[in-house]
Amino acid sequence: MICALVLAAGRSRRMGTQKLLLPVSNSTLIAHVVDQVLAGVVERVYVVVAPEGDAIAHELSGRPVTIVANPNAEAQMLDSVRCGLRALPANCEAVLVALGDQPTLSSALINEMVAAYRDSGQGIVVPAYGGRRGHPLLFAIRFRDEILTGHDEVGLRGLLRDHAEDVHELRVTDSAVLSDMDYPEDYRRELARFNRNAPNTPRA
Repeated sequence: MICALVLAAGRSRRMGTQKLLLPVSNSTLIAHVVDQVLAGVVERVYVVVAPEGDAIAHELSGRPVTIVANPNAEAQMLDSVRCGLRALPANCEAVLVALGDQPTLSSALINEMVAAYRDSGQGIVVPAYGGRRGHPLLFAIRFRDEILTGHDEVGLRGLLRDHAEDVHELRVTDSAVLSDMDYPEDYRRELARFNRNAPNTPRA
């Protein structure tokens, strides 16, 4: 079973408003991202939210996802990953970690990553553009305990560093895998990119 964690516990201070509830594609950012994950070849989807994440949970009501609350209001991304990992079922084979603020994430990319995981025989799959690694990240569940107890200073980058021989880089042709969305100008940029690519973007 392939499971997915969607990280949605950020406080969006730099954006000035909860960025995950900003409009994207006749929906909200978090709903759009989750719909793309649900449309991919994953079997369980978990969304990690902040302690006050009721608005995000409400936005996702009716979708077949499990909401996991991160009790640490000042949590870093690694804390949210750990919360999600603790919630996974025992028969989870591999985990896709997706960012809730990546509007250009597509089910097609997720499916390519899962196929690469199956075919490559390697335990970690990461998309790469122009020699740089981006998001999302897919890794075998055998790394679970290591992530739960290690890499405090560097996060999941430490996993990639310490298991370089077990990393499959999936080369992609879109730089969107490198993007993040922290400031209002980032939102405008990513929304423009999304609108340019929308006719070719798989929809849930």
